[in-house]
Amino acid sequence: MTRPVDVDHRWTEERPHTLVVACSDGRLQEATDAFLGRELGLTQFDRFYVPGGGGALASSGRDFIRAQQLRRECAYLIELHRVARVLLLFHGPAIDGPAGAVCADYRRKMPWASPELLLGRQRQDSLELIERRSEWAGQAFVASYRCEVHAGGRIAFRTLHPDTGDESMAGEQRVRLR
Repeated sequence: MTRPVDVDHRWTEERPHTLVVACSDGRLQEATDAFLGRELGLTQFDRFYVPGGGGALASSGRDFIRAQQLRRECAYLIELHRVARVLLLFHGPAIDGPAGAVCADYRRKMPWASPELLLGRQRQDSLELIERRSEWAGQAFVASYRCEVHAGGRIAFRTLHPDTGDESMAGEQRVRLR
């Protein structure tokens, strides 16, 4: 039998009301957690980490069935956990960044594309997902960000598209998001 390991955290009955959809690329996880905590004030959130991050929900490239299934999974989680806000995270190199920072899932879907074309595809995918959010996110607010790797490895996050949603819910929902 294994020895239990205690941690300095307590379980709470209240669920977080934010879902983060991010790439499973482990090189970005610490930076992602720092961004979510320091910049957005999130300490607890539901995680949906999958190759491609937010882009995995988009039907770009040739993954129509995969994207449809992942959107269903998100819709299920959003409903089950009463998620009020969804954050879609994308990643890739900044203008001066290394080509190796390209999201492997986007590289797989579009092996012929330059990093600039992939960035354009990510922007388009993000906008399409937000415009069609009622199909997979219900009334949740949806925002998208891009994690950019610069020369030398510096990482920065940029807003692709800000929160959108049903404005009649804005007051109550925004208060409960954290």
